[in-house]
Amino acid sequence: MMPLRIGVDAREILGDSTGVGRYLGELLRRWTTRSDARSRRFVLYAPGLIPLPFPEGTVEHRIIPARGLGSIFGSGRGTWWEQTSLRHAVRREPLDVFFAPAYTAPLGVPVPLAVTIHDVSFFAHPEWFRPREGMRRRWLTARAAAAASVIFTDSEFSRAEIETHLGADRSRIRVIPPGVTPRHSIPGRREPRAPLVLYAGSIFNRRRLPQLIAAFAAATADMREARLVIVGDDRTWPPQDLRAVAEELGVASRVDLLSYVDDSALARLYARAAVFAFLSEYEGFGLTPLEALAAGVPVLVLDTPVAREVYGGAVSYVDRGDEAGTVSVIRTLLTQPEAGRSTLARAPEVLGRYSWDRAAVETLAALERIATGTR
Repeated sequence: MMPLRIGVDAREILGDSTGVGRYLGELLRRWTTRSDARSRRFVLYAPGLIPLPFPEGTVEHRIIPARGLGSIFGSGRGTWWEQTSLRHAVRREPLDVFFAPAYTAPLGVPVPLAVTIHDVSFFAHPEWFRPREGMRRRWLTARAAAAASVIFTDSEFSRAEIETHLGADRSRIRVIPPGVTPRHSIPGRREPRAPLVLYAGSIFNRRRLPQLIAAFAAATADMREARLVIVGDDRTWPPQDLRAVAEELGVASRVDLLSYVDDSALARLYARAAVFAFLSEYEGFGLTPLEALAAGVPVLVLDTPVAREVYGGAVSYVDRGDEAGTVSVIRTLLTQPEAGRSTLARAPEVLGRYSWDRAAVETLAALERIATGTR
């Protein structure tokens, strides 16, 4: 019997491992190490060599270089590559199904399509995106959703948003939450908690980093040893100058802005942090607060419907605009380590909902159903 051939847009696992790249990498590792892995062949398309090792006989790599305008203007892994080079490659391949893990997909592929839409912030809040970028995201995501046999998403909140903004039928949307990858620094070694407030994740306007810096400044005005570490690529629109915000508030020497750290460095930050703050007003899921919980860090988030769905009673909540409340929670968690114990005690129950093993099984089963035409 011929193995099932599953095409995958794998460009997100090139380069730094964040966001969608981590999501896809976790799924692929599990799919290719199952006891029945040789009954499938994953055909991975990317504009460069994929760095992850896979068991022999489970994966075929397709390095698809940019062509035409994509190579001229340097968009070697963006929309032009997706809709020209990738599309042509997929159309030439004898596939049974194609999986696009990052919102959009090559249009007009001749096999069943599955796409993961993690959130629809570019529909719900177009003001957070450059006009051309927002228009591109909305146009392509809407068409990928219309063409897909199944749409994966991470939360019930996002399912409702996809129904509202994309008009997708509920029966085609599958909620499969991601897992949580625990972060550990040195096995068996416990570093003492420092007066450190940590944020990790891409930097978007909706994540309210200027407000976090202001709250940190007020909460630690008499704590000169306290630090705020912000880890993430700056993708704000309209642009936000976080360094200027910190300077204006007089805390620039105590605020570290890091565009990227590797897994071991991030693990050390989780191990040392006394507070993890994530004041986002819109998410499809929000993974890094769960990583913080898994590392034993008390977490502060903005009170939103998706935060309540994902984190339950394992975190502290503040309302949008409650500056005094935000300052109070940060100061309390920094100065009274026992204050976070009651929420952390609920972390195991919350973390138990999220499993990469379960996500991999459910996602693969859905891909196989649409590939074979079964329900």
